[in-house]
Amino acid sequence: MKINKGFAKHYYLMLLPGLVWLFFYNLFPMYGIMTAFKDFNPGVGILKSPWIGLENFQYMFELDDSKIIFRNTIFIALAKMVGNLVVPLAFALMLNEVKNRVFTRTVQTVVYLPHFLSWVIVAGMMLDIFSYSGPVNQVLAGFGLEKGLFFADAQIFPVLIVGSDVWKEFGFNAIIFFAALTSINPEMYEAAAIDGASQWKRLTRITLPSIIPVAVLLATLSMGNILNAGFDQIFNLYNPTVYSTGDIIDTWVYRAGLIDMQYGLATAVGLLKSVVGFVLIAVSYSLAYRFANYRIF
Repeated sequence: MKINKGFAKHYYLMLLPGLVWLFFYNLFPMYGIMTAFKDFNPGVGILKSPWIGLENFQYMFELDDSKIIFRNTIFIALAKMVGNLVVPLAFALMLNEVKNRVFTRTVQTVVYLPHFLSWVIVAGMMLDIFSYSGPVNQVLAGFGLEKGLFFADAQIFPVLIVGSDVWKEFGFNAIIFFAALTSINPEMYEAAAIDGASQWKRLTRITLPSIIPVAVLLATLSMGNILNAGFDQIFNLYNPTVYSTGDIIDTWVYRAGLIDMQYGLATAVGLLKSVVGFVLIAVSYSLAYRFANYRIF
């Protein structure tokens, strides 16, 4: 089928704003990668700053902070990946068993709404709820328990980070599982019921095997985000008392580059993260094609 050249021009015009945005915000900033290999001096600019090779990378691996931020990033990201897979799956399975469609649609809408809230708003809510005079501590005091400074406790902070992320996103993530559940042929359930299969048998023999490929696909694709622990969330919730367990690559790069003005070091850490993330994305898509027959090109 031939495409009219006049229409083709219109399609290219529609693409133009996106291509311009892609160039200025994604491609043009790549010019700054050279900072990772230079002793950057803002007074003379990137091109005139002296080359130092891999010294920034060597210095990065010598820092104790680098070990902490990589450990925290991987731990928080993995915990989020597991939580954002298991909780939406369990929620979708439970809600799928409810026969009242008005109730299920209402619940889906309610749990879906937090996804649209920014982390600035959610962080403000979390800080108020878990503050020393907040409702959580009021309940603890009512039971005669000691109040706590939750967001100043390095051991509790990762739990709050992962829990709040799962609470915010599980309604949105469950949509994929709801779509997978609706694609199951209802005649399979009817045949199983006629054969005397219990509700549990229908769940384990029909429902779960039908959506396992979707769960495997989502788990595989999420590998590419293993170094993205959520800058917006942690930046709005953390403080110096929880750096040991809450500081991640993105927040450390922000402080090192924009506050401490260690531009070369911050760029080196950010570049390393980008390279590792690219490799993980490539691996995750190859695994997704192998195990779930999924491909985007």
